Formats: sequence, structure tokens, C-alpha cells
Amino acid sequence: MRAMILAAGRGARLRPITDTVPKPLVMAGGKPLIAWHLEALAQAGFREVVINVSHLAEPLMETLGDGSEWGLNIHYSVEPPGALETGGGIHKALPILGDGPFLVINGDIWTDFPLARLRAVKCEYAHMVLVPRPSDNPGDFALVSGRVRNSGDPLHTFSGITVYHPRLFAACEPGRFSIVPILRRTIDDHVVSGELHRGRWFDAGTPQRLEHLRDLLSNRP
Repeated sequence: MRAMILAAGRGARLRPITDTVPKPLVMAGGKPLIAWHLEALAQAGFREVVINVSHLAEPLMETLGDGSEWGLNIHYSVEPPGALETGGGIHKALPILGDGPFLVINGDIWTDFPLARLRAVKCEYAHMVLVPRPSDNPGDFALVSGRVRNSGDPLHTFSGITVYHPRLFAACEPGRFSIVPILRRTIDDHVVSGELHRGRWFDAGTPQRLEHLRDLLSNRP
């Protein structure tokens, strides 16, 4: 199974930091955010990793190189200015990701989720990892008997970690689009599986959340 890290976003909520530093290279716990993912993927047995890039792509690619520092082989999917959003970015990278299920993880999160477990997932269209809804979040999806639902009680938050099968994108055209409407339509067909991660998970997409994560990692044993 191959993996993809979504790293092409502008990081507008983290400005002015991201005016000069690509969001994946923002530091937390003594290393760039994306380095935590690369280490976790290598430890989980992944070897081929795709990273989509757009904003400040050159310094990001120069810093990460070919991935050999982590025992990985990094492939870059270069997107036009403004990037292609989540769906468009994944769709563009499909030729690199192969014909089987692949893992996608958002570049601006930190988690202790055991990624190795997802290598055995045999999803029909998608397998989503959800987390308990933070108090400042309205929630995204419900989970019933291992299937994701668009509504229900309780609602959980989408973690930004998913296994996709390429067939999910069969009707998509190249361009800029979000993955969320596609997921919601497919969820209505009751063919999206999922699980709930009750461990640590943080969205580092805002200055306040980034500082919270930095505090956590600075005190991490």
C-alpha cells in the first residue's frame, strides 16, 4: 500500500508564518510537522509516499528530498498555484498511487493513531478514521456498526486519515474540487467503513492549536 500526505495548501490560517515557511515545515516538537508523518509511515511499514505540493513547493521538496532520510521513497505531485483542494489533489496523484487502496493523511494534523493497522484494510470505496468531537467542533460523521453515516448521534470529527480505493474517483474529472461531497454521496450508499480513534489527535491548522500541540510535544516523554 502506498501513502499520500496532503501538503499543498496555502496554510492561510497560520499566516504570517506560512508566508515564508511551507505549512508542512512548521516546527512542532523539535521537527517539522510533516516529519512526524514520515517517521510514522516508515515505522508502519510504508515505503512509497506521495506528497502533493503547491505553495512554496521548492523549499519543501529541497528539505525533504527523496525521502531516504526516513527510509522512504518520496514522489511529488506538483499542483498549480492555488492548489487543487483535497479531491483534485488526490485525483491528480492517482497514477502514482497505483491500482489498489492507498492511505491519505492531512499534513496539518498530529496523531498517535497506529497507521500500520490501515495497511490491512480492504475497503470498498473508503475507510475513514474518526475522532471524538472536540468541544469547539460541531462534528462531521456518525459511526454505526463499522459504517460511516452522514448523520446520527453522536457525531464524530473526521481525522483527516482515510484509506481510499481508486474506484471512488472513477467519475471525477481533473481539476480543483473537495473530497467531502464525494465522500458524503458515497456514505449515503452505505459503502464507507470507518473506525473511531480515541487516542491523541490534534489539528495544528491555527496558531492557537499549533501552540497547544507544541506544548504537548515539548512535554512528551
